[in-house]
Amino acid sequence: MRDVKEKKKIGLTGKIFIGLILGAVTGVVFHYLIPSSYVRDTVFVEGIFYVIGQGFLRLMQMLVVPLVFCSLVCGSSAIGDTATLGKVGVKTLAFYLATTAIAITLAIGVGHLINPGMGLDVSNIETSEVAIAESTSFADTLLNIIPKNPIGALANGEMLPIILFAIIVGIILAKLGSKVETVSNFFAQFNDVMMEMTTMVMYVAPVGVFCLIARTFAGIGFSAFLPLLKYMLAVLLALALHCFGTYMLMLKGFTGLNPVRFIQKFFPVMAFAFSTATSNATIPLSVDTLEHKMGVSRKISSFTVPLGATINMDGTAIMQGVAVVFASQAYGIHLGLSGYLTVIATATLASIGTAGVPGVGLITLSMVFTSVGLPVEAIALIMGIDRILDMTRTAVNITGDAVCTTIVAKQNGALNKDVFYKKEAK
Repeated sequence: MRDVKEKKKIGLTGKIFIGLILGAVTGVVFHYLIPSSYVRDTVFVEGIFYVIGQGFLRLMQMLVVPLVFCSLVCGSSAIGDTATLGKVGVKTLAFYLATTAIAITLAIGVGHLINPGMGLDVSNIETSEVAIAESTSFADTLLNIIPKNPIGALANGEMLPIILFAIIVGIILAKLGSKVETVSNFFAQFNDVMMEMTTMVMYVAPVGVFCLIARTFAGIGFSAFLPLLKYMLAVLLALALHCFGTYMLMLKGFTGLNPVRFIQKFFPVMAFAFSTATSNATIPLSVDTLEHKMGVSRKISSFTVPLGATINMDGTAIMQGVAVVFASQAYGIHLGLSGYLTVIATATLASIGTAGVPGVGLITLSMVFTSVGLPVEAIALIMGIDRILDMTRTAVNITGDAVCTTIVAKQNGALNKDVFYKKEAK
């Protein structure tokens, strides 16, 4: 029975990847081979593709808050001991903040290697309207973690307050034990309901992914990339180095696990994150893959993965680092060592509490630009091509969450190596 279930699961991830490839091909065909018309633009691209793709995204987002809340309550109550929970939390936070700082430092280095803004004629690049983010002080960022109204935080999908409230509820349930058995059972059973709902929604994932990707590629021609090709290459190179270099070295160093096997097993989740461009929507699939393919205990992953989707934005930090170098070179503004140190600090702090939704990195980028006196108008230059980069950096973000989760699980004796090295059924 278990083998049949695993085969179905592997079949589904395969279908998601096929949907991604077919969607990209369909989008390119629509853009280059089918002339603009009412049928192409209104019926298909902004009609069928848009409605089905966004409908699927909404189904995934519908799951996130109740699933994260219930899994965190169950996870923190299962860990039980507050000292152990504290150790897991400290290790997770340290990993996320350290890798974010490494990511943006790496991005600045790659930016100076490729020089994406050097000699660029900014007048030839199509610009878009820029949304400006309000700067939040570090003190307010910390205070915003504590919800004034937990129900309001749940209703608005404010992840950090939800995480804190869920952990507190879980700790209290563990402390009171049999006195609150009914409440504990409710959360455990409701968590099972949400996991079953996730399974149901995932059956339509291949179609949803196909429509999301087809619409993206139908709207973006390769000609839009040419003026900013060096910028794109710099971002993609830094993302690749961080994902397959920094993360895999840390995985090997802290756990001794085979990085190639890790990538093979986690690749379908990366492809799914790429197609949806949202860390939050990937939480259910990520937790499920870590448990059934990596051997990571759900009580660890149900804590670290939602937290990572909220505060671990390494891909976004990389984009911001390269964008700073690009803007400073394009506008001829020199940033010294102190300027770049300010960028590293600002981008690392800006990633805390950033919503795991498409395009949010560009909004927080305005805070980073303002901190070192770069013109916010420069963001408009890169907005046209950011969708593809946004998809790629989301894949990097969720890979970092998974690597952190695996490392923390190994250090807490919650990793089954037999499951990790088990060959998957064909």
